[in-house]
Amino acid sequence: MFKDNPFYKGAALILVSELFLVLSGMSIKQVSAELPTEMTVFIRNLFGVILLLPWLAKNGADALKTSLLRFHLMRAAVGVTAMTCLFYSWGHLPLAQAALLKQTAPFFIPFIAMLWLGERVTRAAKLAIVVGFAGVYAVLNPQDGTLNIAVLIAVFGAMLGGLAKVTIRRMSATESPQRIVFYFGFFSAIFAAVPAALVWVTPSLAQFGWLVALAVTSTSAQLLLSKGYSYAPAGQLGPFTYGSVAFAALFGWLFWDELLDWNTFLGVVLIIAAGIITVRGSTTPESKAAAAKS
Repeated sequence: MFKDNPFYKGAALILVSELFLVLSGMSIKQVSAELPTEMTVFIRNLFGVILLLPWLAKNGADALKTSLLRFHLMRAAVGVTAMTCLFYSWGHLPLAQAALLKQTAPFFIPFIAMLWLGERVTRAAKLAIVVGFAGVYAVLNPQDGTLNIAVLIAVFGAMLGGLAKVTIRRMSATESPQRIVFYFGFFSAIFAAVPAALVWVTPSLAQFGWLVALAVTSTSAQLLLSKGYSYAPAGQLGPFTYGSVAFAALFGWLFWDELLDWNTFLGVVLIIAAGIITVRGSTTPESKAAAAKS
């Protein structure tokens, strides 16, 4: 029933992608105290390109032919900025909190998709956005008199991440996941090279190993993400990225003894509730008919 339904295929791929993303966040957390974020971003993208060279060698230069180069450049410029924000938050916030704030991206996706791709924003999506940002407010916890700059950076990165995901949706009709990820890594490495050179620190052997793990897990996450968004509209699949919150909370507790305080826990509940609202509200008659046929 499920294996032939594009929506379920996309959702499963997004969930696995989020697991790999949390694993990459764990790698970043291991080196964040010693290596600058700019350098980590550059090496991640450089290694990502290297990992895809066997695919390029097998398929030849024809695999890179595209009529959407401007979108690849846009995706890289927006994506590398979002990645820098995300990497900073992974290194400076508890794992679950960083993952949670990354998940505000789906609240931006419906409006970006509406303006760019003409996708309809339902009432449920609008309600989900209100509930979701109430969750963000709970995480910010302004009542304690302090404001963590890492939280604001994480939310800004999530907004850019939403734009990047809609860009993937715009390209997925004609571009393969491998091509999208290769161009992203290639252009992002170029964009990140100068900032990395200004703060360069030679990594130790152990740090180098964590950077390789980062490249493998994050590149895998990108491939799965690109493939997942080729199956269904961005506004429908975005809420499934909340799976990373559960993964991050579990791994943060196991490896760093991180526990959620009451306001972050409330934020988790609100943001996941917003995701459920979005999922239920995004079920169109067409998708129901497709599910019935499968």
